Amino acid sequence: MGRTVISPRRALCVAALTLVLLPITAALTAPQPAAAEQHKAQPHKAEQHTAQPHKQSQAESAALARRMLAKLKVARPLSLRGYSRKRFLPKEGRRKSRCSTRETVLARDGRRVRKNADCHPVKGTWYSPYDGKVLKSERYVDVDHVVPLSYAWRSGAKRWSAAKRRAFAHDLVRPELITVSHSANIAKGGQGPQSWRPSRRAHWCRYATSWITVKHHYRLFVTRSERTALLNMLRTC
Repeated sequence: MGRTVISPRRALCVAALTLVLLPITAALTAPQPAAAEQHKAQPHKAEQHTAQPHKQSQAESAALARRMLAKLKVARPLSLRGYSRKRFLPKEGRRKSRCSTRETVLARDGRRVRKNADCHPVKGTWYSPYDGKVLKSERYVDVDHVVPLSYAWRSGAKRWSAAKRRAFAHDLVRPELITVSHSANIAKGGQGPQSWRPSRRAHWCRYATSWITVKHHYRLFVTRSERTALLNMLRTC
């Protein structure tokens, strides 16, 4: 069989044509759409990543609350005899600070709160987690004791010293004092979780973990029905 001879001129034409076609072929075969899709997908993954720690933290809070609840003594409630709000909130003398506990909580929980010279809030917006209401006047806002004073009395505070009861009523460290609507506070009264729950189911987890945290810190006991109600609310976490 004879060999095919390619002339130098034809070889130069083929080489030139190859140099022209190579960039076009590379552009057509490069995985640019896949890279673009991957880039577009990244924000979605980032959103999933930021959402996951929130779920984990809520689950961890619930797990910790269950462990604390397991350590609380279960007992029958004490008598309400001898109870008075004054046993927790005696008449204040001269203030060490300008702001009262109520005023401090309202300033902490509100948005764009404006206070007068006496530290009293005259303007602001407050959110009530119990019922989801947005309140634009301090007149419709209450500062609620998550574990009511009368309930704490029957859970063991009856046997406390006056100083410890006062510390409990003014506790700004534990989740005992929160801003809620006046109507929600009235509806709750001195009831426990076995007979009253926030109307917003979305707040049940936070309400239960707050209740348990406070009781655990102050070593207050729980009743059987109270314990069951708390465990049921923790399932929403």
